[in-house]
Amino acid sequence: MVDTHTCKNGLRIVQEKIPAVRSVTIGIWVLTGSRNETEENNGISHFLEHMFFKGTKSRSAQDIAEAFDAIGGQVNAFTSKEYTCFYAKVIDTHKEYALEILADMFFNSAFDEEEMEREKNVVLEEIKMYEDTPDDIVHDLLATAAYGDHPLGFPILGTEKQLRSFKPDTLRDYVNKRYTPQNVVVSVAGNVEDSFIRTVESHFGDFYREGDHSALQKPAFLTNNIERNKDTEQAHLCLGFNGFAIDDEDMYSLIIMNNVLGGSMSSRLFQEVREKKGLAYAVFSYHSSFLDNGMLTIYAGTGNEQLPLLRETIQSTMNSLIKDGLTDKELKNSKEQLKGSLMLSLESTSSRMSRNGKNELLLNRHRSMDEMIEEIDKVSHARIQQVIKAVFDQETSSALIAPKQEA
Repeated sequence: MVDTHTCKNGLRIVQEKIPAVRSVTIGIWVLTGSRNETEENNGISHFLEHMFFKGTKSRSAQDIAEAFDAIGGQVNAFTSKEYTCFYAKVIDTHKEYALEILADMFFNSAFDEEEMEREKNVVLEEIKMYEDTPDDIVHDLLATAAYGDHPLGFPILGTEKQLRSFKPDTLRDYVNKRYTPQNVVVSVAGNVEDSFIRTVESHFGDFYREGDHSALQKPAFLTNNIERNKDTEQAHLCLGFNGFAIDDEDMYSLIIMNNVLGGSMSSRLFQEVREKKGLAYAVFSYHSSFLDNGMLTIYAGTGNEQLPLLRETIQSTMNSLIKDGLTDKELKNSKEQLKGSLMLSLESTSSRMSRNGKNELLLNRHRSMDEMIEEIDKVSHARIQQVIKAVFDQETSSALIAPKQEA
């Protein structure tokens, strides 16, 4: 059972007690990411994620690292297009200590200019590493093709130009604007007592920031095609289709359809592209959901000379799905696969913390496993066909990274 509590400042706390384990995972979720940035400060959400680990008024970066190592804990963070999360997983006896350090990082990070300059070089190396993985970059290119100048088309890491421009006051201004109580959820899962919610509140329940309350602008889904030539061995292709928002009532139908299309080893794309024709090592599809829209993506990498056949095979696989829908066996198997993945995702305190934090932050609701299984069982062929029509009965965006010598 997930317990929820709203502090007097508007910050929300979600807690799930799991008495059978000896670990506790604590996550601080903030409703901000690259979508909340501008061209001038693109990459600041991700850079802030790094800087929260680089020292507070009373702890150095080394102190923070040693503190978690000394208790056998794990601490990390990640940034997406719509949210940022800082989290720690520790033995239950160290949960108060871990919470105090996370709170110190959250409220008292120094944003020292010397540390900032060093960390800028670290992030620049991260950007360079990303540039060296075309099977990753092509997904960013697809976002740019589909969303254009809208912030959902911005890269999460930002660019060197923007990164170099950040100053300590730039970070503090962004924190004051986006790290407001209404935008923050603290999620706890593991072997905790009911009273731990009050402990969390003692750290997070009193701060206040006015922040930015401007409404999000929903992007138009564009039908652009972006191609880049790069010194690679393979051509990397992404196709994008306008998808569903995170709270869409047909989300389970979409997930089930995607599993059949390219979400597993038994999927049609995997079987047709890889197993039957040997055109690619990696081929898959996935759906990205945002607060007000989404995108279904198909990816495959192949030799440049096989690119026309790859495109043809993907198109014919889609055509078959559009024309005939799912078989009874595919629908049944995909439902069971989805149920299984949901249940397996609850095996650790980390995954439960993540699920609860994300649900509270983006959906403001929590469904039990029985409720989710009931929704999955309701999915019918008729609903699947409506989803297929909604997703594929439209123009697409695409991104391609191809070898230089074949340009």
